[in-house]
Amino acid sequence: MIVIKQVIVVRKDLGMSVGKTAAQASHASLGAYKKSDAKIRSEWERIGCKKVVLKARSVEEIEDIELKCQKNGIPCFVVRDAGLTELSPGTVTAIGIGPEKD
Repeated sequence: MIVIKQVIVVRKDLGMSVGKTAAQASHASLGAYKKSDAKIRSEWERIGCKKVVLKARSVEEIEDIELKCQKNGIPCFVVRDAGLTELSPGTVTAIGIGPEKD
């Protein structure tokens, strides 16, 4: 059985509120979804849209994950905040990965 899932990694070192964290995770999910393969997206939707949300301790962890995704051809999307509420403009807050085969 093929397992397809999306992984969302959110920075915990920024002290974002629960609402801000949820918004950033949502941006990461949608951004990565748009970059993924249409056939994989379709299958992922058919089987229930499995997601895993993890934490990162720093921007360096997010950057490392992005590099690994790029090297392996895995679709990803890094969220950079607009700076309208809690964070400075351009602050990296999260990364969305996939959906992709497990």
